[in-house]
Amino acid sequence: MKPAATLKKISESLGISISTVSRALKNHPDISEATKKKVWDLSNLLDYEPNANAINLRTNHSKVLGLIVPVISGYFYDSLIASLEEETRLHGYSLLILQSGDDPMVELNNLKLCKQNRVAGVFVSLSTNTVEISPFKKLSDNDIPVIFLDKVPTDVDCNKICVADVAATTLAAEALVEAKKKNILGLFGNSKMSITQERKAAFHQFFAINAPKIKLQIADAINPMEAYQRTIDIWKQAKKPDAIFCMSDEILTGVMKAVQQLKLQLPTDLGIIAISNGFIPQLYYPEITYTETSGYKLGKLAYTRMVSCLAGSSFIQNLKVDAVLVRGGSL
Repeated sequence: MKPAATLKKISESLGISISTVSRALKNHPDISEATKKKVWDLSNLLDYEPNANAINLRTNHSKVLGLIVPVISGYFYDSLIASLEEETRLHGYSLLILQSGDDPMVELNNLKLCKQNRVAGVFVSLSTNTVEISPFKKLSDNDIPVIFLDKVPTDVDCNKICVADVAATTLAAEALVEAKKKNILGLFGNSKMSITQERKAAFHQFFAINAPKIKLQIADAINPMEAYQRTIDIWKQAKKPDAIFCMSDEILTGVMKAVQQLKLQLPTDLGIIAISNGFIPQLYYPEITYTETSGYKLGKLAYTRMVSCLAGSSFIQNLKVDAVLVRGGSL
């Protein structure tokens, strides 16, 4: 393997000091244009690249931001990752993307990898079963900003960037009332998660205040297969629902598998509405009506908040991305 070019090698070749080479590469005004040209020409010829690890050790931080998510592909996170990668690249940072697999231990190991790489900050969407967030708090205490995204800790004072869960749920509930549905099944995710708690509470509250005569059935499903099975089981009841509200894309896919197996026609046999990032509802015919919760917009807002924290902002913010109702043919 060809030995890597170094500042020392460039300085020896040109007969100038290492500090002069370093300042020339940084376009320092004290270095003459002629010297800068010689240094740049030779560094390009030798394919010189600054030693990122050495810079990280010297400055105690890097131009790398960490991102820890439950899954890398599918549903909501693909657009979130694309958004954050775009912003970090445009602003001179790199994004270290790590997947927890919804496992708190893997999540903790990923956090250690972020620290080992001396990241400048961390974005994290918590795994479903994460309870202890003190390791993340310790990172913040060491002046490494942590921005919690989407799946965030409950009752903890920290920077949180979420979709507008209450607004998204309320828009869906209003659409169900507008469609004159009378017997509604609400399928929600893991009851331990703040995102589930907020959406479920908003769903209950809307109907209690605005449409108390509508019959509600509420069930939890932590993955698509559970959503599928809940739908199959409830359809065996004598009094079947005339609409299903799906809290997320994951739940929607499970429900739609059951709908297809039962050979139900939308919206005549059953109405469907979901909270979604927007991609999954377009895969069905008719397209599913949904309230949009954009991972792309969430990523943009999270990056803006990270920039503020890196610039020294110390106050806590809880920011939300607005929801929008997108009408399909399923309701």
